[in-house]
Amino acid sequence: MRIIFENQDKSIGILIPTQECVDLFGIEAIAKKDVPEGLPFWIVDTETIPTDRTFRGAWEIDESMGEPHGYGHQYNTFEEVLENA
Repeated sequence: MRIIFENQDKSIGILIPTQECVDLFGIEAIAKKDVPEGLPFWIVDTETIPTDRTFRGAWEIDESMGEPHGYGHQYNTFEEVLENA
């Protein structure tokens, strides 16, 4: 699984969490903690991400993915995320 989001400058951010972290905290907690505050994020299958990085600067969020799975928060620790879940 990957977490993708659009930065304020319209570039695409991709988070690749470790399986250990996903097992401990869950992928949504990782996204809420690590996606910049207020930015929408989507949780996608690894295969969704293009393997050819030649034109990475031109990547865009595919609107067919629907509504975001959530939004980044201003959390510094997973404990803060879990306390506010």
